[in-house]
Amino acid sequence: MKKATGALQRGRGRPRSFDQEAALERAMVLFWERGYEGTSLDELSAAMGISPSSLYATFGGKEQLFRAAVDRYLAGRGGYIDRIVAEEPTARGAVQRLLETAADELTRPDHPPGCMIALAGTQCSPGARPVQGLLRGYRETWHSGFEARIQRAVEAGELAPDTDAAALATFYVTVLLGMSVQARDGASRESLRAAVEVAMRAWPGAPGSPALGPAATSRTGIGPG
Repeated sequence: MKKATGALQRGRGRPRSFDQEAALERAMVLFWERGYEGTSLDELSAAMGISPSSLYATFGGKEQLFRAAVDRYLAGRGGYIDRIVAEEPTARGAVQRLLETAADELTRPDHPPGCMIALAGTQCSPGARPVQGLLRGYRETWHSGFEARIQRAVEAGELAPDTDAAALATFYVTVLLGMSVQARDGASRESLRAAVEVAMRAWPGAPGSPALGPAATSRTGIGPG
């Protein structure tokens, strides 16, 4: 899947007099909590414990700092999506474990609720279009990863040949992103776990299996066929 592209600018010259990793962690949390446009340079400088000039000298500006913060998020707390999709032996197992893990991670009390990739760039001015594009690119990569994993399940016989992998991927990515909004609005881990249980009832049955639920589902698993 798509690799993170931002990086800290480590220029030559006199050594920095602050812990760059700790400062970046604090910036990441602030962006995660308030979003890109909801976070000012003054607030970033205060949270990071550095002057605006040090921020620019080290990170190159607000957008570059945000990109580095996104890299840090995906390398740590937000990195479970790619890992789970790759680890689980079945597509259904991957999607269920991913959504259950998201219910846990999005509501943890030790960091802001929700997903930084889903929420940090939802409202941006025209000048912040590159930031929106960056985050949209990661979300599109998640969709591509879901779709590829589902298509492999079709080819392996886990799902019927006429399963619409793209539609099924769209459905479960939509569930994932919606869970992030719900978590930001105060939804509990338990309520999100319950939503995951309902969402997994939409998973299509294996070839030749009985229809799921009280009525047959389409090959997307999302509604009557």
